[in-house]
Amino acid sequence: MTWIVALLAASLIQQPAPTVEMTPAEQAFQQTMSDVVLEGFFTVGDGTELHPDRYVIQSVTKVKDGVWRFAARVQYNNKDFPVTINVPVFFAGDTPVMSLTRQGIQGTPGLFDTRLVIYKGGYAGTWGAGATGGKMFGNIVKNAPK
Repeated sequence: MTWIVALLAASLIQQPAPTVEMTPAEQAFQQTMSDVVLEGFFTVGDGTELHPDRYVIQSVTKVKDGVWRFAARVQYNNKDFPVTINVPVFFAGDTPVMSLTRQGIQGTPGLFDTRLVIYKGGYAGTWGAGATGGKMFGNIVKNAPK
């Protein structure tokens, strides 16, 4: 039985991680969304009052076609904590659209819905959490080189 385990372990070690190919649009998305802050505003319901909106994105990595892993920091309920989440991302030509449907996010209550378009240094879309929702928009700001 031990030789089977050793054989399986050896075969796992020898196999390189599969390469995920990216189109030029996907490469641009990865570049645009790595080491950035999304800064803007959101609304609640049909209201017009603007509330500050901020997301820290450390990196995005293509996992497989249509799925990207986001490493981010979340500020929620006076706490700041790291989050890693797989997000469906679709492309309308060269324009990425992030699409969450009833997605849980570690460290936060409830399920979230989002449709977010990324284009020319900005983001815009809709958000929802249960019966609450609204609009969101802002700029994508690259962090200064370290």
